[in-house]
Amino acid sequence: MSDFNPTPQASAASALIGDPSAFGRVGEDGTVFVRTSSGEKAVGSYPGKTAEEALAYFVRKFELLAAEVALLAARIKSGALVPSDAYAAVKKLREQVKELNGVGDLDALSASVEQIEPLIEGHREAYEAKKAAETAAKSARREQILVEKEKIVAEAESLALSESWKVTGDRLKVLLDEWKSAPRLDKKADADLWKRFSSSRNKFDKRRRTHFAALESVQKVVVDAKKAIIEEAEKLATSTEWVPTAKRFKALMDAWKAAGRGKPSDDAKLWARFKAAQDQFFTAKNADLEKRDTTMAANLIKREELVVQIEALLPITNLDQAKKALRDHLNAWSKIGMTHRDKRASLDARVHAVESVIKEAEAEIWRKTDPAAKARAAEVVKQLTDSIESYEKIAAKSEAAGNAKKASEARESAAARKVWLAEAEKGLAEFS
Repeated sequence: MSDFNPTPQASAASALIGDPSAFGRVGEDGTVFVRTSSGEKAVGSYPGKTAEEALAYFVRKFELLAAEVALLAARIKSGALVPSDAYAAVKKLREQVKELNGVGDLDALSASVEQIEPLIEGHREAYEAKKAAETAAKSARREQILVEKEKIVAEAESLALSESWKVTGDRLKVLLDEWKSAPRLDKKADADLWKRFSSSRNKFDKRRRTHFAALESVQKVVVDAKKAIIEEAEKLATSTEWVPTAKRFKALMDAWKAAGRGKPSDDAKLWARFKAAQDQFFTAKNADLEKRDTTMAANLIKREELVVQIEALLPITNLDQAKKALRDHLNAWSKIGMTHRDKRASLDARVHAVESVIKEAEAEIWRKTDPAAKARAAEVVKQLTDSIESYEKIAAKSEAAGNAKKASEARESAAARKVWLAEAEKGLAEFS
């Protein structure tokens, strides 16, 4: 196999040191050589590969190191590298160039490395300026982050005593997300701010838990009270004792209002049960009242017709017939069902007026036919007659004796009793 000398080709390192492949060849035995100012040097072989592939392999090794040299120079010029780190990097590259088994202009590559050190001092000012700018930017950024986190902490602290549980809880979650997404400060500053932020959140959470624990306790009392009301209401729902039950439902409604508010969802369910029981009762009550209104209207007509017949018994022509007819009418009156009180009162008064007339007539007849009463009247007439005769005798005796005064008193007493006797005789005459 003849020696292989490739044609020049462009490569990544050609801008720095020309075409690396121009400095190499491949011997007949496959050994790859590199040309230097000191002569050729064997750099290795690549068994199983063609001469082109073997040479390309060692050229790539050269190009990789040349690229590192170019990159280091660029970083130093930009001020991105710390001078001490740059000196260490140059030292390392110098050793790598000495030990490199690659194909390329090794002398030029070595010279390029040696040209880097002067760049370090020449661009130290650029590094310092960049470092200062970065420090200033970092400080400004820190101040900005500090302001943002202080703002988050201050808002959290202002919310620690809030009683708008839902709104504040949601806002604290948002603030926590903002805290997590905010860049970190130094460990101490972050820890101090987090302590304040966490303390505010914990204070609010503790107050909220205490509030809802107390609220739950109160709500349990409210629920128990309302369940007891509902149980009674459901028992009363089928009652037909309209007046007392209606009054009891009003009392239950007052008790419901006094029980207070529970959890809205529970309150709604409990109220639905209570209202259902209440509606059941009052619907039945109203239906019964409508039915009774119809019945009482019909009963009113019956009473109005019957009271006319009762009043027709006056004036009395035959007491016995009037009494019998009244008994029959009153029996029918009592059998008529309910009538509205306000309308029945006047009808009852008309009936009672007829009853009173008949009772008075009956009493008058009894008075005139009572034997005992007649005997008492006759006795009074006899007593008065005897008394008059006695006084007249006394008057005659007194005159005969010449006692005019006593005779006059006896005649006055006799005259007074004659008046009483006339009235007594009239009373006795009524019994005839």
